[in-house]
Amino acid sequence: MQNFFRAKIPNMVKSCATWAGSRIFFGKTQRQNQSNSIELACVWVGVFLSRFYSYPIAMKLSNGSHFAYCTNVHRGNSWSETFGSLESYVLQVREKVCPDDPFAIGLRLGAEAARELADPDKLFAFQQWLEKRDCYIFTINGFPYGSFHGTRVKEEVYRPDWTTPDRLEYTLLLFELLEKLLPPGTEGSVSTLPGSFKEFLPNQPIPKILFQNLIACVRGIEKIAKPKNLDLHLGMEPEPLGLFETTAETLDFFACLEEEAEGMEELSQGIGVNYDCCHLAIERENASAGLSQLRDAGIRLSKLHLSSALSLEPTEKNLNQLQDYVEEVYLHQVITSQDGRILERIKDLDLALEKAKDPTFIRGDEWRVHFHVPLHASPGGELQDTRNHVLETLDWLRENPNTCSHLEMETYTWEVLPANLRSDSVVEQVAREYQWTLQALSERGMNRSNNSD
Repeated sequence: MQNFFRAKIPNMVKSCATWAGSRIFFGKTQRQNQSNSIELACVWVGVFLSRFYSYPIAMKLSNGSHFAYCTNVHRGNSWSETFGSLESYVLQVREKVCPDDPFAIGLRLGAEAARELADPDKLFAFQQWLEKRDCYIFTINGFPYGSFHGTRVKEEVYRPDWTTPDRLEYTLLLFELLEKLLPPGTEGSVSTLPGSFKEFLPNQPIPKILFQNLIACVRGIEKIAKPKNLDLHLGMEPEPLGLFETTAETLDFFACLEEEAEGMEELSQGIGVNYDCCHLAIERENASAGLSQLRDAGIRLSKLHLSSALSLEPTEKNLNQLQDYVEEVYLHQVITSQDGRILERIKDLDLALEKAKDPTFIRGDEWRVHFHVPLHASPGGELQDTRNHVLETLDWLRENPNTCSHLEMETYTWEVLPANLRSDSVVEQVAREYQWTLQALSERGMNRSNNSD
């Protein structure tokens, strides 16, 4: 009975508050004048009671972090497609890795799906579904705006960028939805692109409008978060050939943003970095050094993406095997190096392989490729991966507790992986990634929380 009151009553209260609040916010109430006062009272009752009850959250680690996999591995442009993937795949994963306790979901929500989910009835139905299935949302991937599977994405994943009002409006909508989906007492994050793509802004200063849109976003986050005293934050994700891609470039970008914001107090709280292990490993960065520099600069670690890239010695045999990774959907940036020193950054894998045919081209002694490969499995042959960067990141997190509470696995490339890495279902792949990552976390003292925690 105690567990019932602890778990179910807050959920039911939140359901009422979510329904009422969504209708107030999105302006779709019937008999508006009569119902607004009642609905507003429901919202405040929900907020008040949620302070005294908490959800028993178990896909939470003993250090207080939340841990999930990103659902961008599954198809879904519309809300019906996105929800279909949750029902078809996420619940199967949950049964394999966390059948008896609440399950955290790292939700990917494109612009079309987000607009559809903003409908109060759809939002309420989803909130009910989460409660019934004992799942919860703590983070949303807001990097890909549009289609992300089955069609050419490549550099279009950076459009619209942060120079546009579309990116700002979409991101704030994600925060509005997240605020209504978060369990009480849980901080929420949305991840996004590193401002733009270098190719879109060649040889010119960063446009002021980009900084202005980010500042407007932080102000919008504050308006959403303040009424319920929530901790909501945006995580910008450094990526090879993005507007900022290395730790040094990230530090410079945030310094410029701070200067543009002119002492805005809520800036450091509302915006930070989504540190993707795959991306920074490709840049040949030391995880401990990079993360410490970000921390020491006062830049918030909004989220950690636990992901792995391809690594290889560019021999003829390995380059031939690398042909299996050439595909037409995603951008696969290549960084070549010699003795640990970066030689060249190449926009895509097919271009790098074509360059390698030129006898005058300096191949170097290592290539790192922006191709997310499963955490639990080696690419095979003489191809390697960058899982060590993930482990170094977790080592740093163990030594620096309370620096980041959002962890997410992100191997979105299932559909385009070579056959040897796609020998089982996507559900089995994700379940095995959980097994590998949970073991790595456990070895560092970060175990799954007990349901009673």
